[in-house]
Amino acid sequence: MFHIYNKIRRTGCVTEPFPMPDAPVVELGAACQKEIAAHFSGSLAIRMIDTGSCNGCELEMHAANNSFYDIERFGIHFVASPRHADLLLVTGVVSRHMQEALKRTYAAIPAPKLVVAMGDCAGYGGEFGISYASCGSVSNVIPVDAIIPGCPPTPTVLLQGLLQLLRQ
Repeated sequence: MFHIYNKIRRTGCVTEPFPMPDAPVVELGAACQKEIAAHFSGSLAIRMIDTGSCNGCELEMHAANNSFYDIERFGIHFVASPRHADLLLVTGVVSRHMQEALKRTYAAIPAPKLVVAMGDCAGYGGEFGISYASCGSVSNVIPVDAIIPGCPPTPTVLLQGLLQLLRQ
């Protein structure tokens, strides 16, 4: 057992230093935090719903919530119930099977309601458009306040879109 400890002592630390977050992320987050404090009493609760995406937008959303970007430090957090949400974040083209679920989720959010379509599919219908299996973009089903373009949008673009929405 002591030979293992000696090997650890001789080797030392071999990991890379933790990268500092990008300056734009910190600046965007601070601006978002200021707007959130003014309009939402310090925290913005987001209910995210996937209506038929490829999960690219969800991966970027999880990246925005990981320890590197850590959007929760700016007062942005996710909730499980639409009844506790201030903002509905929709990803993916709206499939016919998710149309009713999206309408019910929208109806359950208390007023004032904010709806964000994240990504090209949710915002513009993507390559799918309207068909027998797809309703197209989110705006064909419920009113949309903001569209965050990209396929998928990066966490920085997501924060920029949220900031623009909060400043309106």
